[in-house]
Amino acid sequence: MVWEGYVGRFAPSPTGPLHFGSLVAALASYLDARAHGGKWLVRIEDLDPPREISGSSARILEQLRIFAMNWDGEVVFQSARLSAYRHILQQLERQGHCFHCDCSRKRVNALDGVYDGFCRGRELASGPNVAIRVRTNPELIQLTDRIQGDYTQNLEQEVGDFILQRKDGLLSYQLAVVVDDAAQGVTHVVRGHDLLSSTPRQIYLQQLLGLASPSYAHIPIIVNELGQKLSKQHFAKAIDCANASSLLASALRSLGMEPPPSLNRTTPSLLLEWGVEHWDIQRVPKLAKIME
Repeated sequence: MVWEGYVGRFAPSPTGPLHFGSLVAALASYLDARAHGGKWLVRIEDLDPPREISGSSARILEQLRIFAMNWDGEVVFQSARLSAYRHILQQLERQGHCFHCDCSRKRVNALDGVYDGFCRGRELASGPNVAIRVRTNPELIQLTDRIQGDYTQNLEQEVGDFILQRKDGLLSYQLAVVVDDAAQGVTHVVRGHDLLSSTPRQIYLQQLLGLASPSYAHIPIIVNELGQKLSKQHFAKAIDCANASSLLASALRSLGMEPPPSLNRTTPSLLLEWGVEHWDIQRVPKLAKIME
């Protein structure tokens, strides 16, 4: 089926090269876009310099090329779009949706991570040790995930007023991803299950800004033998580009697909062609995580 106007995207953070978990996420978003005759964009989410590894952005793009996942248009770097995020943040502030907060992380952690609105009425001035939060309300945010099904969250009770700008001045992922998805015309988001719980925050911001919400689909995250998400923090190995076809076949199997034996020794581009032709998002396991 061709979906007119489909725009998907893959948006890695440059905290290291792609590992198997991020390869599976890239593959799922790529296959869904191409199977529906859509565009597939790549965006580098480089908003947190202390966590980033020098050279990772170039390495990620090189890995995608080796695995034949070619994107449409120019790669967008969030670090080049700070003025756009600040403009939207100022808009939300002018509309009365935000307030300043100097609560410590320790205080919020003691509340089980659910912010209690302590600074809502304090009218703090902006400053170097003051964050900006957006007010939430007790209304339910609901979405129907294309893989996981119906998902509901009460932002005020389950998350609380969340941060749009940190005390150190860095802008939040939640704000940037909403601004960028709208600016790039993203209509479909396919990403890891670990981001499902943050989707209601993005939908809430979209509602405040009068933006359309993309269709969401959250695939299981890939975990190691200890049940930990593959990541640099948990010492996930970079994908071996010399073994691209074998890894791509394994990634397809993680998404509920079984390439025929005749493709065992083929090229990544031919495997992708097969994957696009046979893609069915309903085959993706409806799980939060699966073993590597």
